Amino acid sequence: MVENTIIEVKNLGLIAYKEALAIQEAHYQTIVDRKKKNSTLPQDEQEPTPNYLLCCEHFPVYTLGRSSSIDHLLVDNAVLQAQGIALYNVNRGGDITYHGPGQLVIYPIIDLEFFFKDIHRYLRLLESSVIETLRNFNIVSTQLPGFTGVWLNEDKNKQCAERKICAIGIRVSRWVTMHGLALNVCNDLMPFSQIIPCGIAKQVTSIQQELKKTIPMRSVEDMLTKSIINNLLGNT
Repeated sequence: MVENTIIEVKNLGLIAYKEALAIQEAHYQTIVDRKKKNSTLPQDEQEPTPNYLLCCEHFPVYTLGRSSSIDHLLVDNAVLQAQGIALYNVNRGGDITYHGPGQLVIYPIIDLEFFFKDIHRYLRLLESSVIETLRNFNIVSTQLPGFTGVWLNEDKNKQCAERKICAIGIRVSRWVTMHGLALNVCNDLMPFSQIIPCGIAKQVTSIQQELKKTIPMRSVEDMLTKSIINNLLGNT
């Protein structure tokens, strides 16, 4: 195999979920097809597989993962149509979540075979990268045993309950990753009240809500993509 640990960051901008999914699937298929072809070729004729971090924001959409229950969507189609919120079933892990403008979504399309072959380690790496990024903004966050994602603990005065700031749902096949994470930066949190986010009846928050000010999306994106890449390469 021809090793490649270079990771290209691509910003897709504000994009419909369906369109971003098609881009993900195209990149994924390119990598898988190349891996299959390489397996039939001598070493000197093989081509390296690429790696990507696809960064974007989405128009309002609810997505349901493989373990979703439609009962976790608390409104009907008429409400979704009136609010302009799309609904998709997708092949990632996890339950229902919401994406919308002001939320940073990152889809790593990575060939883990050249980094490490451990899905649980990969999930923890994504969580740790978000935690490191939030620390740069003086937000203390954590992993929550038994749950995927990044959380803020209940404050010492019990004025703020345990709340989720980042959702994570992935798919890995042939050691190539798809889907990824959604970090609430400055998005409208109201749509989360219409679902049981990720099937967990806990509050949701954002960087903006915690800091009471708006942080530029690109600043968060630059920090988070750098953290993910450094953690994948073991440079921390």
